Amino acid sequence: MDPRKRPEYVLEVLADPTCVKDIVRGILHTIFFHRYFPPMRPSSLEVLDLTLPVVADPELETLIETRVGQLVRQLSSTSSSTGGSRGELDVRFYEKRRRKASGLGGWLTGTGKSDDEVCWEVWKLKITLTTPRTETGKTACLRRYSLIDS
Repeated sequence: MDPRKRPEYVLEVLADPTCVKDIVRGILHTIFFHRYFPPMRPSSLEVLDLTLPVVADPELETLIETRVGQLVRQLSSTSSSTGGSRGELDVRFYEKRRRKASGLGGWLTGTGKSDDEVCWEVWKLKITLTTPRTETGKTACLRRYSLIDS
């Protein structure tokens, strides 16, 4: 793997409008739980009969709630009567790296060192809302989005 190429993970989510908020919250909390480095006291969240890990940090919880709320509003505003509206949410992790200016120019002007933010990992959540009305509709929807074999 190219050391300059950051890993990018794509999660495609097919959800009913009634539970999309909980599903996206659960996914985001799980991603942050595995990327949160300071010492913490873990907590849990129940989503669709699954127990998922949560970072019990008020600032992070507020950020997740805000972003999920924005996504749900966007999905509901573009939703059609048959469902099928789509949205995307990206989570990017950055680290600060010291950058040195080349030559004497940076030393003379006092701009010899500064911080660069470098993205080291990206998670893309691609959410599709669907509202099938019958079992046949549910199966057709799953096939359309390639979630079951034909």
